[in-house]
Amino acid sequence: MPLRDTIKIMVVDDMTISRQLITMGLDKMGVKNVVPMPGPQAALKTLETTPVHLIISDYNMPGMDGLEFLLALRKSERTRKVGFIMVTGEHDPVVADLGKRLGMHNYLKKPFNDAGLKNCIEAVTGPL
Repeated sequence: MPLRDTIKIMVVDDMTISRQLITMGLDKMGVKNVVPMPGPQAALKTLETTPVHLIISDYNMPGMDGLEFLLALRKSERTRKVGFIMVTGEHDPVVADLGKRLGMHNYLKKPFNDAGLKNCIEAVTGPL
C-alpha cells in the first residue's frame, strides 16, 4: 500500500487560502488523510486526541509562530517525533538554523508549486 494512502498530515496556517493551497496540492498527490488547522493553538489541542505523522506549518502566524509551535511539539512526549515542515515567505538563515536545531525536518519557501511541495514532503517521508 502506498504511503499516500496511510499517511496523516496536519496543515497549520492562519490564512485560509494558504491552507487550501497546501491541502489541494496534497489531494493532487493522492494524500487523503489531511487535517487542516487555523493555527498552532487549535493544532496543539487537536493533537491531544488525533495523532498525525507529519505537520506542515506556516512560520508567520499570530500568537505563536512556527518555531514556537515546533518547540511546543518537541516538549510533548506525544508529539516529540512528529515530522515537521515549515512554510515561509522569506528564507531567513537564522530561522532555518534554529528550526533545524529544534527538530524541523524541512522547509518550503513561498511561493511554491505542487512539484516543490511534493519534493519537500518526500525529502522527509520518502516516496508517497
